[in-house]
Amino acid sequence: MVQKAKILLVDDRPENLLALEAILSALDQTLVRASSGEEALKALLTDDFAVILLDVQMPGMDGFETAAHIKRRERTRDIPIIFLTAINHGPHHTFRGYAAGAVDYISKPFDPWVLRAKVSVFVELYMKNCQLREQAALLRLQLEGGGKATVGDGKEPASLLAELSARLAAVEEQAEALSKQLDDESADAAAVATAAHLERKLTGLRRALDALEPGTGSAPSVTSQN
Repeated sequence: MVQKAKILLVDDRPENLLALEAILSALDQTLVRASSGEEALKALLTDDFAVILLDVQMPGMDGFETAAHIKRRERTRDIPIIFLTAINHGPHHTFRGYAAGAVDYISKPFDPWVLRAKVSVFVELYMKNCQLREQAALLRLQLEGGGKATVGDGKEPASLLAELSARLAAVEEQAEALSKQLDDESADAAAVATAAHLERKLTGLRRALDALEPGTGSAPSVTSQN
């Protein structure tokens, strides 16, 4: 059974959290509530999340400050953040959101279908990354244990390596298509931020997988990047 991804919803207003849960329930993933920036940071200490939906305007620690803390932590810095805001102070305010590390910045009221579609992309990417990391780690252990051992369902390492490379290529192709789609539908800043985030994650996976090719030396350690 495939484990569900966790999505962190951060908003100080219960009615907004309820609305987000209603919108995202169709994705059939695990939705985790946080009513403040402090509560969000506490949740991030123990759980891994596919994406964070973060309200900008909150009492105490606002969304920008919360995002800054998230990006400073090694464990959480690569988690995509989508800012949600009911205020619009123009391009400067939007730029501040991207500068804080957001991959998107959405003004309320927003289109539920658009929000769900954006979140689903990051959930799918997260799930694929998890699968690739698990398979690459298993392959690494098999290679370190003798090189000729079979992996998982009986495939030899070289065969599985080719299969993993093909799967990663499919994800890379999907990410490229997503970048083009965002470039058409969103502001340039959003497209650039999202493309850079996806490229960074996929480049790391491709580098780790390429290092497993015969003749490249010892297998790399596969680190967790959420």
